[in-house]
Amino acid sequence: MDCLRVDVLKTHDILVILMVIALYPGTFDPVTNGHLDVLSRARKLFDRVIVSVSAGNSGKQTTFDLETRISLLQENVKSFDNVTVEPFKGLLVDYAKEMKAKVLVRGLRVVSDFEYEFQMAQMNRHLDPELETIFLMPNEKYFFTSSQLIKQVHLYGAKETGLVPENVFHALQSLSGVRDT
Repeated sequence: MDCLRVDVLKTHDILVILMVIALYPGTFDPVTNGHLDVLSRARKLFDRVIVSVSAGNSGKQTTFDLETRISLLQENVKSFDNVTVEPFKGLLVDYAKEMKAKVLVRGLRVVSDFEYEFQMAQMNRHLDPELETIFLMPNEKYFFTSSQLIKQVHLYGAKETGLVPENVFHALQSLSGVRDT
């Protein structure tokens, strides 16, 4: 009878943990349901996703201050066990290296987003060839919207659109002076 030989190795000799960390960067001014849809998709693909809220890097004038944008996001991701929200300042590639992230997640809604996102991805690749960018599309019901359009609708018309989470809707109402009835 042949003997079955089993080599038992210590766990630390064979256990290799490959944890892929992704950054989902943006101003999130404000966070929309489209952002949350992309984030929901990304969190299924990666071990950890860090929503990286820009602390004024882009030169964009924001409606909400950094703390408010972070708070609005945190309220909406608290049930996602592998998602955190962090501010960042400076070059995204430097921040990615600091956070040990290997992937950048970007949302694409329409073809016009692609040109800008492609240029950014290529510059990031030039600066750090190890950093990959992936593009995720939100559900088609969010293709036509953006944070800018949301702000215009809510600040000038205070209309319920169903395109932002409830806490963002209330924050926008506060800015426009509209109160719940």
